[in-house]
Amino acid sequence: MTSATATTLAADSPLLTQVELIWVEQKTEHWIRFGRELREQILDRRRRRLFFSPNAIFALVRWASNDHGTVASRIDILRAPTADEGFQTVPTVSPGAEILLRAAGWPKVTRVLEHLDEIEARDIDLCAIAPDHWRHVHNRLTVGEPPRRYTLARHRAFQKMQEIGA
Repeated sequence: MTSATATTLAADSPLLTQVELIWVEQKTEHWIRFGRELREQILDRRRRRLFFSPNAIFALVRWASNDHGTVASRIDILRAPTADEGFQTVPTVSPGAEILLRAAGWPKVTRVLEHLDEIEARDIDLCAIAPDHWRHVHNRLTVGEPPRRYTLARHRAFQKMQEIGA
């Protein structure tokens, strides 16, 4: 989808993936770590909704605490589905998305955030990473192993594959 087409989609279009974010300081915090939203809708002081075009890749971080400390922390790296694709349901994401990576618990979430920082330090756009790399990171974290680095050479190879339509 071209950027001209993406910007003409209505906010309530069934082609757009909606992510509702909430921010209640030190209680419930949902935010986008990376991603390119088409539009933002402010719902109230603490809530907003972001709209993503089909095939957009983004990271959703969800964190919650109570009087005794952190009760939940997760990060999901998601791909917004196209109209003819299936998808998984994800809290606060409507209608859902393809889950490329899912990590729960602060130690795993921290490892994912550090991995994202390492990639950004190499000046690679996180939105343009090969989806297979996120699946690789998910699988490695699941078995307690460190993921392989996403190198500039790997990124260039992925870009070339996209150019030729592979």
